[in-house]
Amino acid sequence: MIRRIVGEGLVAGATGVAVMTLGEKLEQRLTGRPDSYVPARVLERLTGTPEQTGARSLAANWAMHHGQAALVGVVRSVMAHAGLRGPVASAKFAVIRLTTDQVLENATGVGAPPQTWPRGELAVDLLHKGVYAAVTGLVADALAARSGPGPGQRHAAARPGRVADVAPLPRSAVGGPAGGRTTS
Repeated sequence: MIRRIVGEGLVAGATGVAVMTLGEKLEQRLTGRPDSYVPARVLERLTGTPEQTGARSLAANWAMHHGQAALVGVVRSVMAHAGLRGPVASAKFAVIRLTTDQVLENATGVGAPPQTWPRGELAVDLLHKGVYAAVTGLVADALAARSGPGPGQRHAAARPGRVADVAPLPRSAVGGPAGGRTTS
């Protein structure tokens, strides 16, 4: 099950970043905004390699841009398999994606906190990460749906509507690593 979740997450994240990148390239053509090499600089600092220029910098940029997005897609797959699906789950995931970027960029000294950015740059980043989160969510949700409802969805179905005092599902109904077993 873990391999399936990871594999589906990588596919979802890779699809999300592909669509996001197409949108970025279209936006750059319309606005004249130059390419950002922040992903390359983050990767270089994380790995301790010297800053590159030209084709080497572009390779590092694409590796970090696509690799990070694919890996973060695994989180959205975990969410979908747990039963956190749909647009609200994708909005929550957008925050995870943005936070991942900011932690890496700020911890390496490559970036600054978003509240210090020009509003236009912030809006563009939020738009593109929102596209990534939406597309990644659609793919992760569709792939997870092949397994049926997640435990959270089954729990919600036990007493439909917004009600309190719904007892936890029995372990046997949850599945996952415990597989219904009782551990001591």
